[in-house]
Amino acid sequence: MAPPPSTVVSPVTAVLLRILTFVFLLVSLVILITNTVTLYLSIDSIDEITKLHFKDVYAYRYMVASIVTGIAYTLLQTVFNIFQVSMGKRVGGVGLYQFDCYGDKVMSYILATGASAGFGATIDLKSAFSLGAADKFFNKAIVASTLLLLGFLSTAISSVFSSLALPKRD
Repeated sequence: MAPPPSTVVSPVTAVLLRILTFVFLLVSLVILITNTVTLYLSIDSIDEITKLHFKDVYAYRYMVASIVTGIAYTLLQTVFNIFQVSMGKRVGGVGLYQFDCYGDKVMSYILATGASAGFGATIDLKSAFSLGAADKFFNKAIVASTLLLLGFLSTAISSVFSSLALPKRD
């Protein structure tokens, strides 16, 4: 059996990185789900008032799904990391190191695709709807996408740290 891995990164650093990820994702989620705008459209002399919400754009729905998944995963990992800091030992032994490593990688990909979908849809829709009221809606979506991107970056850094902590196999 391989000896337990030496800690490359302080467990406190891992907890702080998880908390940072959680904050980025939570703020992004709040901005995205509260983002609405009322549009006044006039098509062929027919005036229509419509309300645009995040759920009207499929890419924003995907963003919300990736953020919620990221929050759940980050909370789980934060609990494991806090336990490690407070008790001085690891829950799950070597198996949890692999879960950390692969989970962080998969989660970072999910967050990256969520941010990409948000940026792509926002840029396309903003150029299509050059209305003054819609600009505020799309600017908030850009902010939510940027925070999601920052959440991805902190998860990617966590992924590097967790891969360094994997036990060495001879």
